[in-house]
Amino acid sequence: MKLSISALIKSTVGIAIASTLLLTQGCESQVKSGETSASTSTVADSNPHSGHSGHSGHSSHAKSELANATAKLSVKDPITPKTPATLVINVQDKDGKAIASFDTFQEQLMHLIVVSDDFQFFDHIHPTYKGNGRFEVKANFPQPGNYTLFSDYKPAGKAEQVSVLKTQVPGKSPTVPKIDLTTTKTVGNTKANLKFSQPNPKAGDEVHLIFNLQDAANNQPLKDLQPYLGERGHLVIIKQSSTLTEADYIHAHAMKNTPAGEVHFITSFPQPGKYKLWGQFNRNGKIVTTDFWVDVQ
Repeated sequence: MKLSISALIKSTVGIAIASTLLLTQGCESQVKSGETSASTSTVADSNPHSGHSGHSGHSSHAKSELANATAKLSVKDPITPKTPATLVINVQDKDGKAIASFDTFQEQLMHLIVVSDDFQFFDHIHPTYKGNGRFEVKANFPQPGNYTLFSDYKPAGKAEQVSVLKTQVPGKSPTVPKIDLTTTKTVGNTKANLKFSQPNPKAGDEVHLIFNLQDAANNQPLKDLQPYLGERGHLVIIKQSSTLTEADYIHAHAMKNTPAGEVHFITSFPQPGKYKLWGQFNRNGKIVTTDFWVDVQ
């Protein structure tokens, strides 16, 4: 079946984030006694690079009113490596009033992407809504260093938006391995090969990405792929940067009606540089996360 990249990319609407939020520990809690906290606001805007609407019918929020919400993050205990930390995220309107109602999108009320700033750790988790604008989740921070968290939510009847949160885990950061531009990788019993519509992607160009997924035992296309959060797959892309911001973040959703064992995405890279891609797929109930680097000219 012939696919029109131009037509599909027009449906892509992104999320821009107006500011970042720095998590500081040891402050008085605005949430609950015994918690440490930090707070700053982030407001969504239109960003053609993020691909939040993807190519699977999530473009309706583009016409929605901006939420003008703020996110406040706190942690109950100091964060230490390899110990799950309970995070609390409170969402408020521009007047500081709790936003109590949220729309479900991609089967959740909130998606939280956790990534270490050296790109060695990635997690996609879903905070539980406790009511009155408050979300809670246990998050893992496996090693010392700086972390950035992208919180994605949709106040009822408003546009989807992302808040960028930051925290630091004390201790000596591990040595960062050299960037590997290999396009084939095996994760458990799944072999993934990444192909681009152009051999050397250029900033600003529409790029068609194809994940070819095979069984590692026999190199046959996977036949047990199932929907993940209502889609064939999800793709998070982050540009290597000394300080990660909203401009470095892209979140794309898989196209429909693609061949067996293949998951396709369309996006664009806003600036030249090195980007890391995390593709997530559901193989018979188990989430497989594959990661690749790409050098964008």
